[in-house]
Amino acid sequence: MSEPTGEVARLQALVAEEASVLAGTAGWLSELCRTAARELPASGVAISLMTQDGLWVTAAASDAASKAMEELQFTLGEGPCLDAFTAGRPVLVADLAEDGIGRWPVYCSNAQGRGVHSVLAMPMQIGAARLGIMDVFREQAGPLSAAALAQALAFAELATLSLLDGQERAEDGQAAGLGDALDPSFAVYQAQGMIMVQLGVSLAEALARIRAYAYANDRGVGSVASDILGRILILERDQQ
Repeated sequence: MSEPTGEVARLQALVAEEASVLAGTAGWLSELCRTAARELPASGVAISLMTQDGLWVTAAASDAASKAMEELQFTLGEGPCLDAFTAGRPVLVADLAEDGIGRWPVYCSNAQGRGVHSVLAMPMQIGAARLGIMDVFREQAGPLSAAALAQALAFAELATLSLLDGQERAEDGQAAGLGDALDPSFAVYQAQGMIMVQLGVSLAEALARIRAYAYANDRGVGSVASDILGRILILERDQQ
């Protein structure tokens, strides 16, 4: 692990108390999310890896509900996570009902239905290079205190350092990387290519159809993609 200082170092020690028996970067990130959810005024925390050309995967989450909340943004194609990644700066929505409904109407409606009323999305980046997003979900609406916000940003910095360190260790053969965590992302884009060929549509429309089907059937995009690849699900031209 890289050698952070100050608050990031303290948080690293907290994560290490529970993560020492876990193998690889994916296990470390999962424990980081659980620790963050305990330390912050939050109901859950999730981490997604993203690229500028649209690839994404939810790499870790504190619990199943937070993982579902994270994937909801990709299913719908809107939400604080996507905006934070595009802008390269944190997006804090203190009250989804008041501050977010105009920007992400479908996402906010669904999030509130799942008991989430406030979201903080923080880019994980080094300079101009963006690796992904850490999202903090809260059941209570309202702004974070300055101390809580600083701690959340420190967790995001630790996640970024962990990703970079994990990549170096995996390349050196010293530890497991994120291969297992990335599998769902590859499944989505394989399914996207299949739909493009089957229906004769663009890649963008193929992904839109997968997202629409997932939303209409209250499922995750990754789950729908797996069914498409397994020939369990075949999208017809009128299924959007």
